[in-house]
Amino acid sequence: MPAPHRTPGAVIPGAGPAARPGERPTVRLREDAPADEPPRYAPEWLRLREDADAAARSADLLDPLRIRLANLPGRGRGLVVHDLGCGTGSMGRWLAPRLDGAQHWVLHDRDPYLLHFAAAGSPRAAADGSAVTVETRRGDLARLTPDAFDGAGLVTASALLDVLTREEVGALAEACAGAGCPALLTLSVAGRVELAPADPLDALITAAFNDHQRRTGLLGPDAMNAAGEAFAEHGASVRVRPSPWLLGPAEAELTAQWLRGWVGAAVEQRPALRDPAREYLTARLAECAAGELRVTVHHSDLLALPHPDGAAS
Repeated sequence: MPAPHRTPGAVIPGAGPAARPGERPTVRLREDAPADEPPRYAPEWLRLREDADAAARSADLLDPLRIRLANLPGRGRGLVVHDLGCGTGSMGRWLAPRLDGAQHWVLHDRDPYLLHFAAAGSPRAAADGSAVTVETRRGDLARLTPDAFDGAGLVTASALLDVLTREEVGALAEACAGAGCPALLTLSVAGRVELAPADPLDALITAAFNDHQRRTGLLGPDAMNAAGEAFAEHGASVRVRPSPWLLGPAEAELTAQWLRGWVGAAVEQRPALRDPAREYLTARLAECAAGELRVTVHHSDLLALPHPDGAAS
């Protein structure tokens, strides 16, 4: 499917870590998503960020994950992975070739357009050459039941935790505990951004954006702490590692789209910033185009490993 035409310089829907106005992300495994429901993210944005995501994810969490997966009961029959909010499938493209053994990925997203790209672009082989297969399931992710992941060996997601509520993160942790499976949840925004050269408005824009992310009860930059607590309450050991985007001249297109989404969300949250933010964005985009801007967008990755006997560690 060809990507829709967009005016140069326009904000790609979903660009930047901000949700679109009026959007309510959920965590439900449903098969009855309305046919006319608008997509959450444009595939252009997801493609644009994929390389930065891949470079940012923490490799430090892979060895403990591999060790746990190697000891899963029934692993010889293959690993079943549930990828929540899979988008165009970038998590599978990153992770499946880094794990040994046959894998079957269950890709969840509410947008059939994105699921098409995810299935078409999925990897075909694991690290050791074993087969990787996929299936897609359309539906939102919310009100997870404890048996939602029966048969799963791993639950994973990318850039998801920060658009959930505390209750939804708790339900996710409970469902993973119910299945006794690890969870690898990457690229949750940490609420910290560094731009060089610095500008006096950086801190104001950052604070307004963080407040925007917390609207309607979403966790935003508080997601990692909430998730760590939720998984620990269900007896899992939790490891958190930094996974920052490091954006320089080679990532100018991504940086420009991220800036538009980031500043736009800040202005939506604090309309008084509109005029200074307009000048700020113009200057930042000019620096970006000239190769003079560097941005670090801090994220965190979380690995939750259930205790072998289900007891708290």
